[in-house]
Amino acid sequence: MAQFKQINMIYSDRFLDHDTGGQDHPESPERLTRIINHLRKGPLKDSLNFTEPSSSGTADILPVHSREYLLRFEEACLSGRETFGHSDNRICYDTYEVALLAAGASEMAVDIAEEATGQVIFSLARPPGHHAEAALPLGFCFLNNVAIAARYWQRKYARKRIFIMDFDAHHGNGIQETFDEDPKVFYASIHEHPTFSFPGTGYEEDTGSGAGEGFTMNMALPPGAAESLVLKTLKERVEPAMEQFQPDCIIAAAGFDGHEADDMSGLAYSTSLFGHIGSFLAVLADRVCQGRLISILEGGYNLDFLGPSVEMYLGGLAVKI
Repeated sequence: MAQFKQINMIYSDRFLDHDTGGQDHPESPERLTRIINHLRKGPLKDSLNFTEPSSSGTADILPVHSREYLLRFEEACLSGRETFGHSDNRICYDTYEVALLAAGASEMAVDIAEEATGQVIFSLARPPGHHAEAALPLGFCFLNNVAIAARYWQRKYARKRIFIMDFDAHHGNGIQETFDEDPKVFYASIHEHPTFSFPGTGYEEDTGSGAGEGFTMNMALPPGAAESLVLKTLKERVEPAMEQFQPDCIIAAAGFDGHEADDMSGLAYSTSLFGHIGSFLAVLADRVCQGRLISILEGGYNLDFLGPSVEMYLGGLAVKI
């Protein structure tokens, strides 16, 4: 029987207060409750340790988002508006405060990674973040949790070289925008080809700008791409890039909407593939940065397969070899 490391789940019931208007919207609170209910019944249940986060302060968000944007976001929520920036970006009165808490959860993940070794760390938060740009909400995202965590890690712990691995089905345009000219942050994204997929960014030829040229790697997959192509891409492109970059730490933008049953993309990932991705990242993290790896939830919208997919990913990260 497999033995698992401790899994730190950073979670608050407050994340459920971001109301997107019911089940007609794919980014619903039930995403998190389904994940938790599934994990508590499965083989990882005795390894789970839930930790309550605290909210991020404005000072920790300003390296990623402009002050004017934060004021507009807060005002939109407090004024009773139902959307912010686009009709897909549903908000409610509590959304701004919940988004601050989600950003704080990503920072807590960093703190735990610095304080405890040999543990799996997963920020189970919403709203997601990788589409949010400096002054633009997009794709259900308002604050870029991954980018905030990266800047926090650099500033508080002097971990300057950070590798971000984004395996959400959609390109993380907000992460790429944040670090496009930064040679100390390597952004790697494996996603459905932008010709077919939101947000229409993330072409292979986009490799960074200025001093950051060569530190962005977009791996655009055709519709229908499944396990064999993903594993080949990870082995032949991500692994050499990470070993050459030699990061101080790794952040995984963990999206599960590439699943074959998830209609938010045309990819055809199996549930088990996420276990392989977890194992791949765990092995590389041990090899290149003493296991300093955190994962932050992004997409994944099929409620029947989201829990099993997260479970497979965490199992891959946590299994003791």
